[in-house]
Order: sequence, then C-alpha cells, then structure tokens
Amino acid sequence: MTADGRLASSFRDPSGFLFVRSGRLYRQINTVYRSDYDLMIGSGLYEALTSDGLLIPHVEAAIEPADPALCYKVIEPAPVPFISYPYEWCFSQLKDAALVTLEIQKRSLERGMSLKDGSAYNIQFLGGQPMFVDTLSFEKYREGSPWVAYRQFCQHFLAPLALMVFRDIRLSQLFRVYVDGIPLDLASRLLPRRTRFAFSLMTHIHLHALSQKRYADKPDRHGQCGMSRLSFMGLVDSLQTAVKKLKWKTGSTEWGDYYERTDYSAEAFELKRQLVGRYLDVLKPQSVWDLGANRGVFSRIASAKGMPTIAFDIDPVAVENGYRECRAAGEANLLPLLLDLTNPSPGIGWQNQERMSFLDRGPADTVLALALIHHLAISNNLPFDRLASFFSGCCESLIIEFIPKSDPQVQRLLATREDIFPEYTQQCFEREFGVLFVTDQAVKIGGSERILYLMRRKADRT
Repeated sequence: MTADGRLASSFRDPSGFLFVRSGRLYRQINTVYRSDYDLMIGSGLYEALTSDGLLIPHVEAAIEPADPALCYKVIEPAPVPFISYPYEWCFSQLKDAALVTLEIQKRSLERGMSLKDGSAYNIQFLGGQPMFVDTLSFEKYREGSPWVAYRQFCQHFLAPLALMVFRDIRLSQLFRVYVDGIPLDLASRLLPRRTRFAFSLMTHIHLHALSQKRYADKPDRHGQCGMSRLSFMGLVDSLQTAVKKLKWKTGSTEWGDYYERTDYSAEAFELKRQLVGRYLDVLKPQSVWDLGANRGVFSRIASAKGMPTIAFDIDPVAVENGYRECRAAGEANLLPLLLDLTNPSPGIGWQNQERMSFLDRGPADTVLALALIHHLAISNNLPFDRLASFFSGCCESLIIEFIPKSDPQVQRLLATREDIFPEYTQQCFEREFGVLFVTDQAVKIGGSERILYLMRRKADRT
C-alpha cells in the first residue's frame, strides 16, 4: 500500500484505482472515465447487474479523493471478505467465473456497453457465487469495433479450462507463472491433437494462437476487424458454448475419498464434530480458515453457525467436490479453495505485490487444523516449532488435533520410510506450541488416542 492508501495491486488502469482510508476500501473514478461511468449508471446496466448478483454493488462516497487532480467520483464497493485468485480455484469455480464474465458481456452489449477486460482476477466469490468486482471495466460499445478483451478471456478462462480437462487438472497452477493468463501458443502446443477437431477449441485457441503470431506487430484484432454487433454477439455465444461443453471427470486422487476410508468410528467422528462445534461456540470467531479441509465436512460446522469460512485443501478433487456441494446447497458462508500449505500462494506480479500471498490475506480469527499436523510433521519433515510459528502468523486462535504415532494414520505414513522423528510426541508438541499459544482446553476424542486442543495466541492474551 502506498503512502496515500492506494493498493499496490491497483495501478494499471488509468480510469481509476482502489485505496484504503480508515480501514475501508474505496475506488477513485478518474475524470477520463466519466462518460463511461455515467453511461453504465444511466443505461440501467449497473442496476440490472447488481440486482442479479453479477456485479459488486457500491455507494458513492463523499470523502476526499486520494488524487483530487484526477478525480471524478469516489465510490465505496461492498466489502469482499476474502480475496481469492484463479490458481486457488477448482475447475468448476473457474468455469462458473468464465460464464459469469460472458453473461455480463452479453448484457452489456444490450445496453450499449462492452467489457474492456476479460481477466479472471475481476471475479471474486461472495456468498458462494462468482461476482464481477471491477466497476471500471465497462466502456461504451462502438459499432464495428472488435472485442478488445477477447484474447485475455481466452488466456484467463478458455485455455486453462481446456488444459485442465484434456491434459491435467494441475495445469491451473500455470496462473502462478503467467500472471496475465496462459499464453495461447503454449496452450495450443500442450493440448492433445484431438482438440483440433473440436470447432470451438480449434477456433478460439489453436487458430487464435496462429493469428497472434501472424499479427504480433499489428493491432490486436485477430480477425475481428469490422465486427458487427451481430457478429460480436456470435463470438460471445461461441465462447459461452465452448466453456459449457468443457466438463472435468474428477476420477480419484489420494484424498478425494478421505472420509470414506477414515479410521474414525462413527461414534468418534460424531464426538469430534460436537467438540469442534463446542470450541467454536466458545471462540465466536468472525472468520475461520480450515486448513486441510478436504471437502469441508468440519468447515460446515463453522459456516452453519454464520461464520465466514474458507476450506483450504491441496487435493483438486476434494475442493471440486466441496464447491459442488456448496453450490448445490446454496451455501453462502463457505468458500473451498486450493492450497498447498508447504508451498502456499506467494505474492506475485509487479514488485510481488499485485496478487497477495496467502499469509498477507490473514490472519483469520480461528484456524482449524484437524488431522493435519502429522502430515506436515512427518510427510514434510516440518518440526513443531516451525509449525507453531506458522500457525501463530495466520490465526488468533487455533483448534488443532494431535495424532500420536500409535494411530493407524501415522503408522501408514511411517510404513514406507525410516522413523527419524523422535520429537514427534505429545509432550514435544505441547512444549513447542506452548511457546506461542496458551491451551484453553485439551480433550481426548473417545474411541481413539487423538486429542483436540483449543489454543489462543499468547500475544492476544491480556
């Protein structure tokens, strides 16, 4: 954040920028965007999109702008509880985000406007639904003009979705390397030959990539010159069809069916659920992160209590299943996301500040770390002091489960490797976490040797 409160991620668009004042987020609209903003409001487009939950609502704010010399208006958008990025989304989240973007483009054309950006970063998930958050992405439509966001849309949505379906779901992580979407020439080379016989992928990825190469030193029109409104709508319809046809068959992964093969008895599992709920009632957190959440069974205990909850997991099938369940049930307080705790989302983009790191988006009030610690300590050789330090940086209170070496889950981890973990004991766990946390409660989960702890970070104790 700059000295005048501007967000480090908001500097590329001359139409305006985001800034923070007194802990509240505002967007300055510069004079250069005046006519487009007035058209968006006057045409009824803003009202239509916000009333249907497609665009983030805002109010015009009577405060001193961050840059008065450039300012036309200042608006205050509705707050987004947690900022997420495309490389943290499952397949269906990216697909839903793509379809929302195209729906907004279609509605914009009906009211004489068009999107100048086709970026996945313009979408956030609020109340369980994808929502467009960049109010300054709309511009007046000019008959015969190409869609300037066409290439960006293909790079941010169609190419990664196709790669996830036809090659490997993990290729969504290319977003961490290519901040403006996956280059189409790379996507074209990575996709299997059979995709050249699919009309939409042949048109929007393979031929589009060739066109980019041919017209690399010319305006980015790629065959859109002199595009009529009808042709423009046809292009959007074609992209919409292409995205809808992409379906990922989840298959099986290491943790995708975790709850079907857990070592808990039904009674112990239910006791653990009750205990987590009891701890949450004591803490009453305003935000919860469930780390290693799988598809979110325990996350839903928090979200059902009205606590905004993020369910993080490394497994794409688990996150996909969790999101599908959220969508089917209309859950508004739960957001499943992909995260590798041993290599979490870094700060990327210009000066490593355009996209925030995982820890920069915290801390959460409460973190759930259930059936997780043994994976980090044994599978990833992370000592307890490092783990305690990590958790103290991302939460104020912690609900954490300790699983001893005698547990079948830990025995499975040790079955294929030498036991080099003499410090993996309950005593060492309590000692190292006790440096940074105070234990309020520690209860053995009946029917097992596992212990569920309720801890508070020492810095927050009076």
